[in-house]
Amino acid sequence: MRKRSQSSSISPNTSANESSDTLQTNEEAKFNNIIQIKRARRSGFVWLTLFAVIIYSSWTVHHYQFESLPVPLTADQAGKRGFSEVEAMKHVKALTELGPHPVGSDALDLALQYVLAASGKIKKTAHWEVDVEVDFFHVNSGASRLVSGMFVGRTLVYSDLNHIILRILPKYVPEAGESAILISSHIDTVFSTEGAGDCSSCVAVMLELARGVSQWAHGFKNAVIFLFNTGEEEGLIGAHSFITQHPWSSTIHMAIDLEAMGIGGKSSIFQAGPHPLAVESFASVAKYPSGLIIAQDLFSSGVIKSATDFQVYREVAGLSGLDFAYTDNGAVYHTKNDKLELLKSGSLQHLGENMLAFLLQIAPSSHLSKGKVMDDDRQSNQDTAVFFDILGQYMVVYRQRFANMLHNSVIMQSLLIWTTSLLMGGYTAAFSLVLSCLSIILMWIFSISFSALVALILPLISSSPVPYVSTPWLVVGLFAAPAFLGALTGQHLGYLVLQRYLSNVYAKRKQLSPVIQADLIKLETERWLYKAGSLQWLVLLIIGTYYKIGSSYVALVWLVPPAFAYGLLEATLTPVRLPKPLKLATLLMGLAIPILVSAGIFIRFANTIIGLSVRFDRNPGDTPEWLPSVALSFFIAVVICLTLVYLLSYIHLSGAKTSIVLSTCIFFVLSLAAVFSGIIPPFTEDTARAVNNTVLRYLMSTWNFHFFLYWWCMLWIQQEDLVKSLTHLYLYLP
Repeated sequence: MRKRSQSSSISPNTSANESSDTLQTNEEAKFNNIIQIKRARRSGFVWLTLFAVIIYSSWTVHHYQFESLPVPLTADQAGKRGFSEVEAMKHVKALTELGPHPVGSDALDLALQYVLAASGKIKKTAHWEVDVEVDFFHVNSGASRLVSGMFVGRTLVYSDLNHIILRILPKYVPEAGESAILISSHIDTVFSTEGAGDCSSCVAVMLELARGVSQWAHGFKNAVIFLFNTGEEEGLIGAHSFITQHPWSSTIHMAIDLEAMGIGGKSSIFQAGPHPLAVESFASVAKYPSGLIIAQDLFSSGVIKSATDFQVYREVAGLSGLDFAYTDNGAVYHTKNDKLELLKSGSLQHLGENMLAFLLQIAPSSHLSKGKVMDDDRQSNQDTAVFFDILGQYMVVYRQRFANMLHNSVIMQSLLIWTTSLLMGGYTAAFSLVLSCLSIILMWIFSISFSALVALILPLISSSPVPYVSTPWLVVGLFAAPAFLGALTGQHLGYLVLQRYLSNVYAKRKQLSPVIQADLIKLETERWLYKAGSLQWLVLLIIGTYYKIGSSYVALVWLVPPAFAYGLLEATLTPVRLPKPLKLATLLMGLAIPILVSAGIFIRFANTIIGLSVRFDRNPGDTPEWLPSVALSFFIAVVICLTLVYLLSYIHLSGAKTSIVLSTCIFFVLSLAAVFSGIIPPFTEDTARAVNNTVLRYLMSTWNFHFFLYWWCMLWIQQEDLVKSLTHLYLYLP
């Protein structure tokens, strides 16, 4: 009986223990099933769809920001006071029909006569309360020596230059002549092209703009001066001769320069300031605002080896203002293909309407003198403007002082959050952060290496070291595909290292089954990779803020929205809570604003580099032929590492790795095969190799220079203008 009683007394305890064990096992199984179910939702198809959505969204942003142009207006549609591209195109056609018209040519004299005649018509049809003064300005001689840019250290001697200057001001406001806005472009072209883009398109816009302004100027408080100069292609000497010798130059308080580094498209602000008045006024009224301070940062850094008249106005005259440029199809810049047929419809309408609205805003203003650069503005950049447009519809402008305050605030908050997170997580969190940073480093190394390796191979298998010039999308397969594979490879190696470390940490948690531990390790590793992506943007923001780089706003928008989305949807306030799979909503919420603000910029600058690549080798033999492709591959790899780091962190728990790697490899091989076989030619009739300046500089960098010197002097001696010949020759001396 006792034995039976003992048995019965033990039975409840045993039953309770078994029940408890069963319950614990069931909970673990349930928890494990939850993890597996959530992880299963991250299918390869979902990831590929997400990737496709991001790529499509980026191209859509680029299209609306840079390729969507207004409909050209006829004279009747624009009205007497509006801007008509149809009328402006008549000027472009007339100028391009003259053929190349470099300084000293008969064709340039004809171009000057055409502009002079068009200016005379504007004077005759102007509003009766408006004065239009036309001046044919001849410069006997002068010398220019700039302290920055591509002509630094050179004294450019010039003579016998002709300009046409048009001044429009209200007839009954005499004080308006004491304060003026300068609109400037150049009539001359390089010797190899008719110059439809550079710069007949800008001259045509100015003529049509002057016609419209002549109907509005009776309400102005400031004069508007249109300068059609010659000599820009010879070293900015036309602008220098005007600003230093013409009597009207002393009345100018703001300068607007119109340029072209391509043919058509949207004419964007790529330099502004130093005073922010001009860009702030433009942003407030422009119908199709377009401008990027990133272009200004690159231009001022010397990465882009070029210069415009705006440098003269800012450096010599101390003026503030705006510098506009067309950049579409940069491969035809300074080549025979800079022709009327390639000028995009709507390009002139875009620039003309923006400029007309801007002049109608600034010319009646009584605060124009603020646009003049003061000494304190030269010494401090606190009041310079940070500017960028969104989808070509809105322009954001704020002062550098505000940018510093905003960036420093974000930096301090980010550092505080990271410090708190590491203190709560202890040694494990700190070491996990180090390993996640290792994944970033590996991602950069592999991505740049893979992409650069292809760039080095291209000259060996292609007839041209830049086989993608005529087909820009080819760089996606040639450089973006290997860069993407490299980034994925590097991050996955870091993922495996971090996963191994966390395995050792979780092994100490005896209360979790091995199955659950394995899943939790993967989930936590995924989270660390995502957070490391924001850390690299934080580092860039700190560097940009320290050096007061205007384009640091890009780092800001790639840091704050993803971090905010993670904090709102993913962050665990205590290390006790177990990690969960990252939500797709986190990625979509975090990337929406960054893609909207910057995706088009990255694509645009890739296109710009492609256009510049045909002129990368300014002196044959001085640089390796693979250098343009390496530079482009480096840029693409950097963009991929910076922008896809958040997306790539989602791939390691999906079933898409194999299909992604396979499809990317196939795309790369097909692109390489197209180059190797010659199916896609590197150059076409509309995109030819830029050999004009290259040949010239080759002649001057070898023993042929002596023959070239003799030939040039004899040519001009026959024309009885030795001074002019020596002047033009001196411009090319190193």
